[in-house]
Amino acid sequence: MADSDDLHRLSRSERREAVEEILSREFRAGLLMDEAEELPWEENFFDLGLTSLRLMELKQRMETLLNCEISSNVLFNSPNLARLSEHLADVVLPGLSDEPAH
Repeated sequence: MADSDDLHRLSRSERREAVEEILSREFRAGLLMDEAEELPWEENFFDLGLTSLRLMELKQRMETLLNCEISSNVLFNSPNLARLSEHLADVVLPGLSDEPAH
């Protein structure tokens, strides 16, 4: 797994893949899903069975893993994994050029 420093050095497409991998792993764990189960990226967090409390726990875990702050508004205004992933890869994590940072 890439750490937060590694993520900042990746190109935008690589960063998005890495963020998606982290989100997938953490949300599967939070939803008690195994690897064989498909994680619906377009489905609302609450439709997946998450509570506000569990979502905040996952937010804190993601902030620790990615070494960044995630606004709670993002979770409620863009309440699915696809939107969260896009937001994290393009807005929250710095170094948004298409080329890796040196």
